[in-house]
Amino acid sequence: MQRAVAPPPVYYADSAPPPPEPPVRGRLWRMLGWVSIGLSVVLVAGSLTAYGFWRRLDGQIDRENVDGRLGEHRPPKLNNSLNILMMGSDSRAGENARYGTEAGQRSDTTILLHISPGGQSAIGVSFPRDSMVQMPPCKRRNGTTVPAQFGMINAAFSNGGPACTWRTIESLTKIHIDHYVEVDFAGFKRVVDALGGVEICVPRRIDDPKAELHLRAGRQTVRGDQALGYVRTRYVLGDGSDLDRIKRQQAFMASVVKKATDKGMLTDPGRTYDFLSAATKSIKADDGLTLSVMQKLAASLGGMSAGKVRFVTVPVQAFPQDKNRVQFAQAAAEPLFRAIREDNKLPQPEPVPANKVQPVPPTQVRLGVYNASGTGGLAQRTADQLTERGFQVVKVGTARKPVPHTQILYGAGAERQAARTAIAVPGHQPRPWASAKPGYVYLVIGRDGAPLRGLGPMVPKIAGEIRADRNICAPT
Repeated sequence: MQRAVAPPPVYYADSAPPPPEPPVRGRLWRMLGWVSIGLSVVLVAGSLTAYGFWRRLDGQIDRENVDGRLGEHRPPKLNNSLNILMMGSDSRAGENARYGTEAGQRSDTTILLHISPGGQSAIGVSFPRDSMVQMPPCKRRNGTTVPAQFGMINAAFSNGGPACTWRTIESLTKIHIDHYVEVDFAGFKRVVDALGGVEICVPRRIDDPKAELHLRAGRQTVRGDQALGYVRTRYVLGDGSDLDRIKRQQAFMASVVKKATDKGMLTDPGRTYDFLSAATKSIKADDGLTLSVMQKLAASLGGMSAGKVRFVTVPVQAFPQDKNRVQFAQAAAEPLFRAIREDNKLPQPEPVPANKVQPVPPTQVRLGVYNASGTGGLAQRTADQLTERGFQVVKVGTARKPVPHTQILYGAGAERQAARTAIAVPGHQPRPWASAKPGYVYLVIGRDGAPLRGLGPMVPKIAGEIRADRNICAPT
């Protein structure tokens, strides 16, 4: 039998990867999670296809015409991705009167939901309400105009409603927004109840009479007023800051997405319809979010799973004139905005391997990713992208010296796993490596890089991001 030729030696900072450990992700604590309902509607709508169902759901949405109120010089739409602005309103009108008597309404929660072309992944970007920004002039519903001003970002909603917040976010990010969704307190409760409750995890027993909130420590499911109390309480969880509340909001949204995309729900038409019926009765949207748009969106999101949804916060820094306010950290925020603007690549069809080795699913690939490019951070970013695609990334390391070309190496019994890796990272023929741990694959990133198949601009890693498939009780 012909002896396999060993590849050029690669020197690692560490030995072969240890047994895989689940990644630790996630943060807790943020208020006003009702805007997560808009996200849930988007992510589970693909489970209903009957036209009659769609017609009934469509008729329940309260819509607003925003034509002529978004300005003449909007950012161009560069691709087939979808951007939905989601806002949580603190209105005390109607059913919400029991929660106080504050006049007017504000957007205590503002999230831009970006869905990649083809519904391959989604990212929710939170905008801290205490961010000091330049707001453009806004036209109110009555035709009057609020002049341009500098102030807290949530003032845009008070100035001119959802259309003003829409115009403000577009002016700050240069991202074209397609639609908006607004949810209030009562709508939040209806949808959480239709889901059968949402799972949370708290670090200690909570007794907050003001918020009517009483929770035991640990993992539990909350409904109705308990769920609303959890997302509204401010001081008994976290440090009371806006940024800390955002983390809790994102954690709650992640749990909503995980519950809404659960297979048990998606395979039960009755449960799914009840949930979507409660949701569509609870939201307001622009009149461009039509029945045909929702159907197209549903078709593209049929394969969406919780593992493909993540939540981040716009990078911010202290506002010099007021320690209680923040401003965008533009050097860190702009790469995030650019990646969303330019996310224009649909996944390419997977090629048939030249050697006819039948690849296994990504979930069966135990992969070590090593940086031999000389460029810092490349291995971790690539590892994060492969994890999002289902690979078991069990080690991220750095080579002792750079190599010119990226290599895919594998140990005994891992030929099919290497074939799957070569599909995700095209242009590199897998090779056996005598020193590899049996059953493992090694992606060694050289100076020529390792771009993944069908991937648009890389969304940068944001500190504190939350994935919807995380363990909600994992240490933060």
